[in-house]
Amino acid sequence: MPARAGVSKMEIQMNSIVEAVSQHAQHDPQRPAILFENQTITYAQLYRDVAHFAQALISQGLQPGERSAIFLDNCPEFIVAYLGIQLAHGIVVLVNSQYRQVELQHIMTDADVHLCITNQAGKEALQHLALPALTTFVIVNDAGEHALEQTTSASILFADFIARDTHSNQISLKMPAPADPAVIGYTSGTTGLAKGALLIHSNLTSNIAAITTAWRWSVNDRLLLALPLFHAHGLLVGMHGTLFNEACVILRRKFDAVDILSTLYNNSSITLFFGVPTMYIRLLAEAARQGVPPHPLRLFVSGSAPLSPQVFNDFERIFGQRILERYGMTETIMNMTNPYEGERRAGTVGHPFPGQEGRIVDILTRAPLPANAIGEIEVRGPHVFSGYWKQPTATAEAFSPDGWFKTGDLGWCSDDDGYYTITGRARELIISGGYNIYPREIEDVLTTHPMIAEAAVLGAPDPEMGEQVVAVIVPKEHTAPAATEIIAFCRERLASYKKPRRIIFADSLPRNALGKVQKHLLNTLLTS
Repeated sequence: MPARAGVSKMEIQMNSIVEAVSQHAQHDPQRPAILFENQTITYAQLYRDVAHFAQALISQGLQPGERSAIFLDNCPEFIVAYLGIQLAHGIVVLVNSQYRQVELQHIMTDADVHLCITNQAGKEALQHLALPALTTFVIVNDAGEHALEQTTSASILFADFIARDTHSNQISLKMPAPADPAVIGYTSGTTGLAKGALLIHSNLTSNIAAITTAWRWSVNDRLLLALPLFHAHGLLVGMHGTLFNEACVILRRKFDAVDILSTLYNNSSITLFFGVPTMYIRLLAEAARQGVPPHPLRLFVSGSAPLSPQVFNDFERIFGQRILERYGMTETIMNMTNPYEGERRAGTVGHPFPGQEGRIVDILTRAPLPANAIGEIEVRGPHVFSGYWKQPTATAEAFSPDGWFKTGDLGWCSDDDGYYTITGRARELIISGGYNIYPREIEDVLTTHPMIAEAAVLGAPDPEMGEQVVAVIVPKEHTAPAATEIIAFCRERLASYKKPRRIIFADSLPRNALGKVQKHLLNTLLTS
């Protein structure tokens, strides 16, 4: 892909991602936007399909602010529907494609979804639920699926939905305003029922503009993207960054370590790869198996779950590059990043993105803490969401009176250079014998053991100490070290009160779709 000078996105007023796509379609219509399997989708084709989808939605009766859900794995239709809903002034509800009855019932009901873009399997899963408001399915045919045998007013193929109303092309389209609602992303649900975080268009554009500056994203970049689009990391960072900057994305349906490593090795046009820690662990294992690391990229990024210093160092040793770790969440998209130029420090998430703020406060008093003191991380800036969908009380509780968002994450900021380090979730803090113990610190030590593949640390009730430290261990290659050896290993490297009092061995750790360990599911092991 030849390099070319592009107009700085900071010099162009774009109030939404769909407006950016519209401008790119006019500026360079034949420029590739999405490469997917055997398809090359140009900016002109992408915006044409987006506009047709928006017109079809309006013709269908979509009202401004009405919610439409996308319940799909990665495919171009996902992007068309996502931008089309926003161009029609609807609100996109992102639904994890791995969700089943309980999660689907909650999200579809909570968001009052009337129309859902999904595949045949998704439709079948939803039809078994009590969802009276959901009246229309727009069906995307997955590879290898046959066309629907019959289409009804409640179910129509994606291509037919766009093309069925020849008069819809006469419907005028107006770009969304910055303050218009854009998307509801449900929190990952590692505990309790997920809450819907409502993001407006200015949240999306301000954050991706900050990311563009921090990571030097340009028109000449090509991103290999295997992260799920139903999540902020894949969609609101990877896809938004590509479309905002008139760049190109190689989109995969899902992550496969063999395919990704082969693509990285054989395709020298790729400049960016974004992943979660489990992806990097599998890429390291596959590189070791093949004995051939890929060519260097401009940038490898990790997020959505903590990246252990061990994986960070192994990747640098084998791939010859340092991963850039960043910190974000559904409510805020991206908050902090290690520097593009400068030290990418293992175990840290760097500094706030340009135009954004961060601070550490006492959990109880909410007073700002000095450097090096552990407290709760708060963030503030134009990227922070407007509130939780239909939950004014939860929204009010999430913000300080002066507008700081309470992330629920514990961490500290170094006094010499301002790097932030996350030590865990506030609700995961272990208090044993009066000492505060942060699981992340112990987990990082455990994963340096040569016989331990993964580890999760949690607290269990203790009649004497209040809580005791429990470590759930996934051994490497099914060869487990003795529990006493693991405890001694920690005692040598940490204060004695931090060492695990109990070791539980497991074949794997329960994770959500983005690799976050679901510790509430591990609690059942404590009583077994």
